[in-house]
Amino acid sequence: MPKHETKLIINPNADLGRAWRWGADLRSVVEEFGGADWAGTVYPSHATDLARQAAEEGYQLVISVGGDGTTHEVINGLMQVPEDRRPQLGIVPVGTGNDFASNVGMKTTPAEAMRQVFTGKPKRIDIAEIETGSRKEYWDNTLGIGFDAKATIHSRNVPVLSGFPVYLLAAIRTIMLDHDPAMITFESDQESWQEDNLLIVLCNGPREGGGFFVAPEAKVDDGWLDYAAITSVSRPMMFRLVPEVMKGTHGRFPQVRVNRFKELSIRSDRPLVIHTDGEIFAGFGTDVRELTVKILPAALEVII
Repeated sequence: MPKHETKLIINPNADLGRAWRWGADLRSVVEEFGGADWAGTVYPSHATDLARQAAEEGYQLVISVGGDGTTHEVINGLMQVPEDRRPQLGIVPVGTGNDFASNVGMKTTPAEAMRQVFTGKPKRIDIAEIETGSRKEYWDNTLGIGFDAKATIHSRNVPVLSGFPVYLLAAIRTIMLDHDPAMITFESDQESWQEDNLLIVLCNGPREGGGFFVAPEAKVDDGWLDYAAITSVSRPMMFRLVPEVMKGTHGRFPQVRVNRFKELSIRSDRPLVIHTDGEIFAGFGTDVRELTVKILPAALEVII
């Protein structure tokens, strides 16, 4: 049996390597509530391995200390164990965008968020699953296809800025450098369509990219996934739409599709670039042309 009931997983590379600066403050807060066992990530997907091991070892609460990518990995580890053995999840946001933490109602200051984890109440939330051939992965906030995923890749090359400005600059770069639509066949339990398309974002929560409200009506506990899709439009029109997406008002434009679903399949005439919660699922040079997505209602308990 573990020494404590809580396992804390911290990503020291979150927020451009600045996450460690919160370590001392967070440790004192953790000790106020009886302490926890700590582990730091040292390689990509390490948080997934650590979270799965924590569940198998009998921890009751696993706390993700990092950004959206860290929480994405932790959730993938927790979802690998049976639901009756799955620990509760706590989130302390110390990353760049921290969108999922915001969407579930976590405080923005790390020390306050840590206290919230130890004093808050559990809430069941939905998790989503993507499959491409033999590969399956879970995601908690957004899955972006096309423009959205390309902007995520470009955001990795903005080393000085942090937060929302990173993603805004990345979006501008993507409009200029990667304005490349694909012919998409979209089939869900609600509708079917086919068209040249620049962007599809599937959403469990309303916000991504540090402040883009792609699906303002999305809720993490309603049993549905929302989406927004943009047809093949000109570069000037994309520049027109970006501030609308920031405000969540893009759905009023005829070039934008918005709806919700529980299951869908997508096929493309060319390789797709895909991100899951800001982590690159299929990058430039990969050959993913088909995928399926479904929602897993009330799959995980989060302390908020």
